[in-house]
Amino acid sequence: MKSLNVDPRLLRRLEDAEVRLPEVDSELASPEVLSNPERLKDLGRERARLDKIVTVSRELRAAVEGHDGAAELLEEADDPEMKGLAEEELSVLSERIEQLALQVRELLIPPDPLEDRAAVVEIRAGAGGDEAGLFASDILRMYRRFAERNRLSIDLMSLSEGIPGSIKEVIFTVRGSGAYGRLRYESGVHRVQRVPATESQGRVHTSAATVAVLPEAEEVDLQIDANDLRIDVYRSSGPGGQSVNTTDSAVRITHLPTKLVVTCQDEKSQHKNKAKAMKVLRSRLLDRMIAEREAERARERKTQVGTGDRSAKIRTYNFPQGRVTDHRIGLTLHQLGAVLDGSLDELISSLRLAEEQERLGADE
Repeated sequence: MKSLNVDPRLLRRLEDAEVRLPEVDSELASPEVLSNPERLKDLGRERARLDKIVTVSRELRAAVEGHDGAAELLEEADDPEMKGLAEEELSVLSERIEQLALQVRELLIPPDPLEDRAAVVEIRAGAGGDEAGLFASDILRMYRRFAERNRLSIDLMSLSEGIPGSIKEVIFTVRGSGAYGRLRYESGVHRVQRVPATESQGRVHTSAATVAVLPEAEEVDLQIDANDLRIDVYRSSGPGGQSVNTTDSAVRITHLPTKLVVTCQDEKSQHKNKAKAMKVLRSRLLDRMIAEREAERARERKTQVGTGDRSAKIRTYNFPQGRVTDHRIGLTLHQLGAVLDGSLDELISSLRLAEEQERLGADE
C-alpha cells in the first residue's frame, strides 16, 4: 500500500501489527499460555489492541486503493461528468485517509504499563505572590472539572491555603480508567498572563504554578527500608476540628537517601496522616525512577514531550488574548475558557500524537 498521503513509517508499523496478530492468536491457543493466567491476560490485552489496529489498517488500505483508482479514472476520463465524479470521490477519500491515519496513529501509541494507575497530583503556587496562589486554585478547579467530564474521582490528600480563594499547595489523587495515562503530560510549570483582581492600573502580570503528576505506587513497585525513614509527629496548624490543633496528629516523613520530605496533617488521626504521607512518598520515589528513565530516553530525542520535567515551562494561559499555548509542541488554542473548565482532551491527544511521531522518527 503506497500513497503520498500516508507516512511510509506508519505503514511499516501497520504491517508489523498485521504480522503480529496471527502470532498472538497462535500463542493464545498454546497449552503453555493457557496454563499461565498472567501471560494469558497480557496476550489478551495485546490481541484486543492489535485487532483494533488491523481493522483500521484494512479500512485505510481500502481507502488508499479507492483513492488511487479515482486518480487513475480522473487522468483517463474524457467525459466532464466522469471527471467531476472522480474529483468528488478523490476529495472524500483524501479526507477519509487523513482521518484514518490520525486514528491509527493514536491506536499505535504503546500503552503505558502505568496508564490505568491512579494519579497523585501536586499543585504549588510559584512566582507571583498572591496571584500565583489564585492561579493555583484555578488549576485545581480545571482538574476537578476534567475529572467530572471523564468520570474520574478525586480524593483530597493535603491542602494549604493562602488568602481567600488561593492555594499555596494541594495534593490529591485522581482515580478511574486511564487517570495517570491522561494526566501525566500535565507535569511542569504552568504560566498565567492576566490582570490580577488587585491590580488598580490594569497591568498584565505573569505568575506561575507548578504541577507534578505521579503514578500512585503500590507496595510491590518498590520496597522502602524502614531504616531509611525519619518520622516526626507534631501538632497540626491551621483550620480544623476541635482536636486537630491539640494532639500530635500531623506527620512528617523524611526519606534519608533521597532527602524527600512529605508532610500530612489533614486528618485528625496520626495513623491516617502517616498512611497518606507514605502513599505520597512511595509515589514520588516511583516517579523519580520513571523520570530518570524518561530523561535518558529524551536525550536521544529532539523534544521533552512526556518527560515530566518539573522545571520546564510547559503551558501559558493568556487571558488578554483568550488563548492557551503548549510550548512543548507549539500548539495554541483560542479556547481559554473551555480549557480552564476542564476541556483538556485536544491538548492531551495532541501531546500523545507528538510523542508517537517522535517514536516513528526514532524507528527510522
